[in-house]
Amino acid sequence: MQPDARVIRIHPDAPPKPALGQACNGCGVCCLAEPCPLGVLLSRRFKGACVALRWDGARYVCGVLTAQPHGLRGWLVRRWIAAGAGCDCSLEPAGKP
Repeated sequence: MQPDARVIRIHPDAPPKPALGQACNGCGVCCLAEPCPLGVLLSRRFKGACVALRWDGARYVCGVLTAQPHGLRGWLVRRWIAAGAGCDCSLEPAGKP
């Protein structure tokens, strides 16, 4: 393992990570590696899986966003987690060891 390599557990049915800038597909790599600013508040940590991350049977979703889907709160959550901004995770899964 490389010195800067991290191991994260990804659901075997998760979609493959999209390329940087491509639309989010719920692969979960970013939120499994480290929480977004909202996740930092909820998780109380800067590294490791976000406590708000949920598996919905086909993809990972933000539990906070699914709890507040409409109105001003939903808009604020989407802004804070950068929903719709495209993949900004530079981590690349290495596959199974």
